[in-house]
Amino acid sequence: MTESKKRKYYSPAKQGGNVLRIIPIGGQEEVGRNMTIFEYGNDIVIIDMGVQFPEEDMPGIDYIIPNINYLHGREKNIRAVVFTHGHLDHIGAAPILLEKLGNPTIVGRPLTLALLKNRQEDYKKGTAGRLKAITVKSVQDIFFFGQFIVKFFPVDHSIMDAVGVILETPNGTVIHPGDWTYEKDPVGRAPVTYHHLSQLRKPTILMLESLGAVARGRRVPEKVMYENLHQLISDAPGRIIIGTFSSQIERIKHVLEYAQEIGKKVALDGYSMRMNVQVAQQLGYIKIKREALIGIDKIHQFPENRIIVVCTGAQGESNAVLSRIINGSHRFIKIKKNDTIVFSSSVIPGNERSIQRLKDNLYRLSDNVVHSDIMDVHSGGHSNPEDILEVVSQIRPTYFLPVYGNHYFHKEAAKLVMRRGFPKENIFVLDNGSVLEIGAGHPRVLPKKVPSDYVFVDGLGIGDVSNVVLRDRQQLAGDGMFVIIVTIDDETGTIIGEPDIISRGFIYMKHSRLLVDQVKKKVKKILTDQKPQAKADEMYIKNIIRDQIGQFLFSKTERRPMVMPVVIEV
Repeated sequence: MTESKKRKYYSPAKQGGNVLRIIPIGGQEEVGRNMTIFEYGNDIVIIDMGVQFPEEDMPGIDYIIPNINYLHGREKNIRAVVFTHGHLDHIGAAPILLEKLGNPTIVGRPLTLALLKNRQEDYKKGTAGRLKAITVKSVQDIFFFGQFIVKFFPVDHSIMDAVGVILETPNGTVIHPGDWTYEKDPVGRAPVTYHHLSQLRKPTILMLESLGAVARGRRVPEKVMYENLHQLISDAPGRIIIGTFSSQIERIKHVLEYAQEIGKKVALDGYSMRMNVQVAQQLGYIKIKREALIGIDKIHQFPENRIIVVCTGAQGESNAVLSRIINGSHRFIKIKKNDTIVFSSSVIPGNERSIQRLKDNLYRLSDNVVHSDIMDVHSGGHSNPEDILEVVSQIRPTYFLPVYGNHYFHKEAAKLVMRRGFPKENIFVLDNGSVLEIGAGHPRVLPKKVPSDYVFVDGLGIGDVSNVVLRDRQQLAGDGMFVIIVTIDDETGTIIGEPDIISRGFIYMKHSRLLVDQVKKKVKKILTDQKPQAKADEMYIKNIIRDQIGQFLFSKTERRPMVMPVVIEV
């Protein structure tokens, strides 16, 4: 029985009552996998369905999605799934989860829904048309989903059409900005403030993304970033190659518009990069002349100092464009000394080593590598401690729930607001699966949680890679595999011939003949010494070979390969 089946989970049937329940099932203990369930009586509204990208100790895993076991049997209660913006850590799991939940109504701004539908088509061709979508045409729109009244407010983030969500219920008003930043002097638009949210019906529950709670120093204003990018683009002696996230559509739009203004050509490279820009063009968010954009195969038709390449791969992904350019496998781009390469993105936690290797290799190829350590060429889409305090002071919520990111981010955000006088008893730091219940009295976190363990996606398999399978992969990746093939008499259990040994990722057999011979002798002794009643028991033979040879190999090498006995009975 798995650990998740042994646990006793929270059951709403036992709780009853018309209370507001806030249940994050992802995003509270990691960066990504953001999804929160809001429940009032028989009505459920969900905010976001994101993916989490695998960590280094998850070999073969494509990504991780939220666990929706809690919603099984309650699919008909789901009134809507509201998406705050189009980043994959907020929409990436939607194609899988919406299908499993019976395709409930989805709600979002035009670009968000368009990006989601593209991902749906990538997941299963021809299925995007089945989505029941409601477009938020204006932040003034109001929707009624059961006993939830859903409203919106503008936020600054690194992608167009990002919005905050307001959920009004009889027991309280949830204020959920999604991902946000606080841009005091934005380029081309009015500053966003949140004073009006302080007038919402109390009690108010502010669920504030707190990834920036431990950020040090000032956040780079987007005006400074754009000025630096302009300078680099204008002064580049040769081609300029900008590596960034494909979801940084606002930044890509700005580069395209500036390139058109000064007469340079832009080539986009990377499937997601091209698709996202195409969607933004179709919706009218990016308006440039057709000749300003060229195919990557056309860059050699223009002078090098008139070419800008905007591509994916600034995180060091092995198959992404920037990595292929560096390792020489790109069909159309070979790095030259006078090319300028710009990293206009942040470092995703866990990618530090990959990005450092990428930078080292680039420095060998080009004399003009620019990144945030030497020049402000990236403006993050998240806040800093000063911003968190400013927004909390503007909204003046009754309760504060730091959300999104690792646990320590939330604890630090809680300390921040407490130092400014926010009551400790009105701050709730939740885990994945926690149930915060808001009724007539003071809110309380229930003692039992809902299932929130990882659901792994591996190729076409969803959830079929368990923790046991993952541990096997980790062992294979760490110490390799040692296969022992023995042929025995099916009546007497007597070994026939010599055992065969196969090693993969453990030892190089040609250089380890002594160890291999020792293993063969030990296997023969194991089989010879067995009691008569055990001689024909195949499982018993496999288990004892696995245990004793495993211990023997560890004593000789201090490594633990996966020992796999194969018994052939004749």
